[in-house]
This record gives sequence, C-alpha cells and structure tokens, in this order.
Amino acid sequence: MKKSLKATLFILLLLTIDQFTKILVKTNMNLYEDIRIFNWFYIHFIENPGMAFGITLGSKTFLTVFRILVSGLVLYYIVKLIKSDWNIGYILCVCLIFTGAIGNIIDCLFYGVVFSESTPWSVATFLPEGGGYAPFLSGKVVDMLYFPIFTFPSWIPFLGGELFFSPVFNFADTCITVGVFILIIFYRKEFNSSFDQIFQKTKKQTDKSS
Repeated sequence: MKKSLKATLFILLLLTIDQFTKILVKTNMNLYEDIRIFNWFYIHFIENPGMAFGITLGSKTFLTVFRILVSGLVLYYIVKLIKSDWNIGYILCVCLIFTGAIGNIIDCLFYGVVFSESTPWSVATFLPEGGGYAPFLSGKVVDMLYFPIFTFPSWIPFLGGELFFSPVFNFADTCITVGVFILIIFYRKEFNSSFDQIFQKTKKQTDKSS
C-alpha cells in the first residue's frame, strides 16, 4: 500500500473516531453531565472555547484562523514527507498531530452552525429550526475525557487536596499529545533532518525561480 494511501486512511480513521465521540456526547448529554466509567475515569461533558485542555488565546475567530493556517503548514509538510519517501512511522506520527488539530478545527468551524446550544438542562439538537448557537468559525470544542486519578494528600504544601490531573480533553487532544510525545522520544533526528531537507530545498527552488 502506498504511503500516501496509508496516511490518508489513518487520518480519516482518527477523524471518524474523534467526530463520532464528540457528536455522541453532544447529542446525548447535558452540559457538565457526568458518566462514571471507573473511579479514575469519567465522561464529563464540557465545551471549550479555546485551545487544547481549555487554554485560551485571543479572540475565537483569530484562534480558529490561526489553527487553520498552522494545520495547512503541517499538511504541506506531510505531503513533502511522502514525496521525499520518509519513514512511514514518522509520517504517521506527524499525521497524528495534524489530525488532532483538524478534529478540533471542525468543531470551531461547524458545531456552532449545525447544533443548538448545550445547557445543563437540555441536550443539543442537530440542525435546529432556529439555527445554531454560534456563527461560522465560532463553535466550541467538545471535551469529555476526564481522569481524576488521585488527589494529593492534604499535608503536601501547595498541592494538598488538588487533583493530580484535572483537565478535561477529547480524542483530538489525545492525538496531538501522543503524536508530540512519540516525535520527541523516537523521531527527533527525523524531525530535524526533514525540516532541513524539505524547507531548505523549497527555499532554494523559490530563490532560483525569482
């Protein structure tokens, strides 16, 4: 199977999982509702107006446009990696990061248009008669994965009584985190050398054409 096809199928599979889980939660749970799976794992529905793990940066429209531009650069990088016949493992690692970004971009672009607002008292509906809860580019990202693994003992300074890990996130965030982790641990050399090869080559071609 060609590397381009493998990368495409991998991205589509991850996007399907991400959007399926988000739509399932969005259309079946009230905002802030909990479903206990284990003592250390809950499905906890929140909506995030910012970046991964609830971080915010500037206005919503600016953030969405910024995400799209960065994702476009990553897609360009993936295409160049495939054309340069790089290791498929490294290509799929970058695809993980790209897919995570695209998964959350989809929420920002379309969820405000196609869903009604989620509240603590009502479940959102798809394509509501009165229109969506926000304009294009201004949708909120659906988060639901919550792991309150343990709480620090009260006697520990500054951390006593606090959760070890409190953010609520989604499958797309997981793809980004896992992709970055794998890249740092296993593919640092490939990352450095590929950037030098691909972007220096592109710069030389641009200089020659000008």
